[in-house]
Amino acid sequence: MKFTKMQGLGNDYVYVNGFQETIENPSQLSKIISDRHFGIGSDGLILINPSKIADFEMEMYNADGSRSEMCGNGIRCVGKYVYDHGLTTKEHISVETLAGIKYLDLTIQDQKVVMVTVNMGTPELRPDQIPVKVEGDRVICYPITVLDQEYKMTCVSMGNPHAVVYVPDVKALDLEKIGPSFENHACFPNRVNTEFVKVIDKNTVEMRVWERGSAETLACGTGACAVAVSCILNGYTENKVLVKLVGGDLTIEWDQEQNLVYMTGPAETVFEGIF
Repeated sequence: MKFTKMQGLGNDYVYVNGFQETIENPSQLSKIISDRHFGIGSDGLILINPSKIADFEMEMYNADGSRSEMCGNGIRCVGKYVYDHGLTTKEHISVETLAGIKYLDLTIQDQKVVMVTVNMGTPELRPDQIPVKVEGDRVICYPITVLDQEYKMTCVSMGNPHAVVYVPDVKALDLEKIGPSFENHACFPNRVNTEFVKVIDKNTVEMRVWERGSAETLACGTGACAVAVSCILNGYTENKVLVKLVGGDLTIEWDQEQNLVYMTGPAETVFEGIF
């Protein structure tokens, strides 16, 4: 199997060209190749497949083998892969995901993609659609108790579920301890990605993320989008936010008139090989 290792802000995946390769059990393969000691090492597996409704399909699996609806960092790398490998010559492409069709604008330098802006679609705020077991129309600054400590969470789906909580210092958090308790909390029927956020100013925030099925990662694109939406809903920031993640920065803008979220960030190839 030929593969390409790619990363967006350190959120790394193994990419396989589904036009050329047939993977019998992608869930099991994702667990094997994601192992950083005995495999290739990644946060998961992404297959780039033909699509009947878009230019391409992104089929994504987490490091634990579970299927995921969407990944912001992952889809930027899809855009780079298909252009750099000659699968398209277009600078504006559509990608089918389990969270719907996403639209990408590619920034080209020296015939390679260096930056990608993704129309991430409309943020979902209804609890039953996120899903989160909370009454009401929205979950904003809602109390949740994890390991005997109360947090205030704001919940958003960007095609996958996110709980955003605000803390005074993201660096001091013991995510290995509290992350799994958020992920598997009883109020999240499909588990949840959790973003821990410090607001720096009206245009800048800092975050760490515990991803459902992959533990802490260096970056999460859908998570950064959820964070920006949460910050705007809580009145912490303006509509355009620089989100500082462990692996680097993403620019997120929520166009509230159209109710669309746009994410801009880099995508890079690490290496290619045969597994």
